[in-house]
Amino acid sequence: MVVSLLYVCVRPELGAADAEHASFRRALGVDAVDRLDLLTKRLDTVDLSRYRGVVVGGSPFNVTDDGKTPEQLRVEADLESLARRAIDGDIAGFFTCFSIGVVTRMLGGTVTTATPEAASATVIRTTVAGGSDPVFGPSAPALTVFTAHKESAVAVPQGAELLATNEICPVQAYRVGTHLYAAQFHPEPTPRDFADRMTFYRTTGYFDPEEFDLVQGQVLAASVTEGAALLRRFAETFAG
Repeated sequence: MVVSLLYVCVRPELGAADAEHASFRRALGVDAVDRLDLLTKRLDTVDLSRYRGVVVGGSPFNVTDDGKTPEQLRVEADLESLARRAIDGDIAGFFTCFSIGVVTRMLGGTVTTATPEAASATVIRTTVAGGSDPVFGPSAPALTVFTAHKESAVAVPQGAELLATNEICPVQAYRVGTHLYAAQFHPEPTPRDFADRMTFYRTTGYFDPEEFDLVQGQVLAASVTEGAALLRRFAETFAG
């Protein structure tokens, strides 16, 4: 039986992971979004033929981390395997946040800590390729999304096509082949979702903890809807 879509979780914080799953399920607009927690269950224990597409959530992990735990190394290896399946067209994938770094490195690209973005609503611009893409095109020429990351790709890796960019972080999203999308930003949360998520990461370096109330207020006041629109179009394109 095909269940349609699978949410792949790579967050150690259970509360944040539960909320992210709910955000993806709502944003995708489909009835069935199963969940796989890669921190507790390996990718090879899941029958991916049951799914037409996967979405990969965010994580406090970084590709550039020193002294990685065996758990993180296993998660990264599973994400690479999943990305290769999507590149081959076996399944559609929408990788976000930390996982774009995994894909970038897998493709021979460089990941840097030189272009971080604090927790905020950010305007990104679509490229010519993004404007003609079935997922990103209807949102052209620009859209507002939520970002919070410490690392990003230096440039689009070989074999990928840049879909969205901005001045702070030049590689905001790219596509590899027809079935693999990778985004540095978080497409799934509403302002309320993102503001609530901040409570789990108050002291982890995504914003000044002394300015928590100010940053959270700015997040709640932001008008952010196009991230969810991207995910709905991803679901409509690949999951029917």
